[in-house]
Amino acid sequence: MGLTGAVAALRGALGFLSRIPVGATDDGWEAFRRTPAAMPAVGYALGPLVALPVAAAALAPVRVPSLTVAAAFVAWLYLVTGITHLDGVADLGDAAVVHGDADRRREVLKDSALGVGGTLALALVVLGLATAATVIADLARLSLVDAVVLVVAAEVGAKAATAALVCVGDAPHEGLGSALTEESGPRSLVGVALVTAPATLLGWPRVLPGVVALGAALATGALLARWATRRLGGVSGDVLGATNELARVAALHAGVIAWTLS
Repeated sequence: MGLTGAVAALRGALGFLSRIPVGATDDGWEAFRRTPAAMPAVGYALGPLVALPVAAAALAPVRVPSLTVAAAFVAWLYLVTGITHLDGVADLGDAAVVHGDADRRREVLKDSALGVGGTLALALVVLGLATAATVIADLARLSLVDAVVLVVAAEVGAKAATAALVCVGDAPHEGLGSALTEESGPRSLVGVALVTAPATLLGWPRVLPGVVALGAALATGALLARWATRRLGGVSGDVLGATNELARVAALHAGVIAWTLS
């Protein structure tokens, strides 16, 4: 892929994974869906942007309560990235608790009504983000660089996990999932890995938090892929969206734990 194609893929990824007004075009979308590596690539740009509330609080002349920073972090995160992927969390939450076979679960995925399972899943994601951000706010007072690096690693990891599912997954029906998975295969994992790997070194010489955060995100993606294949018959757009959100939460918490131990 040439420079023009790479730029188009990055613009398409930003348009798909955020609310940044980059100007959505058909060429950008086509380049993006043929280039899974663009997902973790834009994580490097979104991570510092998402971390702005944490950085602002750490640099403020007065002490901002950590819970206030956490609330601002969650609100700002979804202002930047949008809530589209949360729809996947809600749909998977509803599908996870329904009784029946894969066909019945897929019917629930297509139902726009929000059930108890989806409500609980959304609440857990928001709670997970807020609790992680509370600790990251405290961390930022000790080392702002480490705090920002952790947020960036989690964002890159969440995108890498989603990209990995695009490379190895098969969609159970026509839709967003098939539009992405049909264009890539396992060979595309090489590009995803090459783009993701530098995130492990962002906090040098303290690399453990970044490595653990990335590992937790990828492990979350692997578990969701296995569950979706067995319970839904494949990787749909909802699964991809939920992977992005759940992998981010797992990465933030794992990274915080690793930081306290390193």
